[in-house]
Amino acid sequence: MSTFFTNDSTRLTPFRSKPAKYASPRIYRKPLVWLVLMSFLAVTKSFADSLPNFSALVDTEGAAVVKISVVTESAQDGFSGIPGLDLEQLPENYRRFFEQLPLNPDRKQRKGTGFGSGFIIDSSGYVITNAHVVDGAVDIKVGFHDRRELQATLVGSDKSTDIAVLKVEADNLPVVQIGNSDNIKVGEWVLAIGSPFGFEHTATQGIVSALSRSLPEETYVPFIQTDAAVNPGNSGGPLFNIAGEVIGVNSQIYSRSGGYQGLSFAIPINVAMSIAEQLRESGFATRGWLGVRIQNVDQTLAESFGLQKPEGALVSEVTPNSPADKAGFLAGDIILDFNNKPVPFSNALPPLVGVIKPGDSVNSEVLRDGEKISLKITIEPLESDTNNARAVAAQGRDSSVFGASVAPLKQSELSLAGVDHGVQVTQVDPDGAAAAAGIQSGDIIVSINRAKVESVKQFESLLQDAPESVSMPILVQREESAIFLAITLPSS
Repeated sequence: MSTFFTNDSTRLTPFRSKPAKYASPRIYRKPLVWLVLMSFLAVTKSFADSLPNFSALVDTEGAAVVKISVVTESAQDGFSGIPGLDLEQLPENYRRFFEQLPLNPDRKQRKGTGFGSGFIIDSSGYVITNAHVVDGAVDIKVGFHDRRELQATLVGSDKSTDIAVLKVEADNLPVVQIGNSDNIKVGEWVLAIGSPFGFEHTATQGIVSALSRSLPEETYVPFIQTDAAVNPGNSGGPLFNIAGEVIGVNSQIYSRSGGYQGLSFAIPINVAMSIAEQLRESGFATRGWLGVRIQNVDQTLAESFGLQKPEGALVSEVTPNSPADKAGFLAGDIILDFNNKPVPFSNALPPLVGVIKPGDSVNSEVLRDGEKISLKITIEPLESDTNNARAVAAQGRDSSVFGASVAPLKQSELSLAGVDHGVQVTQVDPDGAAAAAGIQSGDIIVSINRAKVESVKQFESLLQDAPESVSMPILVQREESAIFLAITLPSS
């Protein structure tokens, strides 16, 4: 009989749940019970032994993981005669008026700091991180496992894939092992190493929870989804598989609080290394362009097109003179396969196109009028990537005098901006004459000292003939507004 007591030792009503012989401690003396118990313990130990132990991986690969520290600069809000004016507190009409005034040339720069993670891919000092980690940085330092910190230069950055490459002056650095992200399977163990909230070389583990995730505004990356804890500061750090190979670059989290909530996303290492190679070679990256507008296929559309299930990317529009147009794509085609890889839904197509090098030819299987046909496409470079190439080539041009780099624009781009001539500002020196005048990256310079700017060459010629240490008007097109600014070129 079993008797229960409260904390004050008050006896409660006894009860018996089973016959006494089954409640006897002598049960553990029976051989069959011992056999079952030992079998259970053996299974439990076997299960525990099967769980991954990442300590060896951290020891061997952790030294190649680095912390990225950056300093950014931005002009403090303030206009001539109105220091500290907060435009966001003004009504829309007044705000637009003040936005067209030149910035105070004596304004100070506001400094900011940030940090992220990265990993070494070349013993001579090349490091991969996220583009958003170093965006706008005027100073970049790389911190190593042995507590050394070295100055880094930005080799190149690609915002479309969120990949950047840095270079430090060092030799014989430890490097990571690069894996193959095409071989990843849902459910396999992964390990993230990085600097969440600035805590260097923090390791967190999880599993791959999904593949080829498409995120808003991230067209060209089929993200790896994991449940490894990733927080601010992990960005740019490596995602390892159980073999110690890097299979991804931690990039984003899904969160309503700003911290980890069970979902994190990594850029597949195959995508990252392809972009990194281009950045190292030329300072910019190019992607393939097909030239179609697509939409997803739901159950109703699948039935109307004769498909047994929803799949593929439905072509709703073909851009004239595009690679798709030249290959014979038509509106109403459903792309089922591209470059020998299935297209299960519309968002899966852009990453497949993006990884194809411009100039390469691939095959695509489409469903047209109920029949499957094969089309051969010669991929061309994405226009925005071509603009980036021109911008990189133009960097440093007249930066010592004007304080900004410029690049040419196509006629279609000028028309879209509402002007018929001009050059675009691609980069602004925060301490240069252009920044002091209020010129911003993305502005289109239409005229200098009342003379039209119709080409980069003419822009350079006008600067050479411009007066020094004297204020002169410069007309820029910013979004939908034409704005006159006053610029003073420094004395040579």
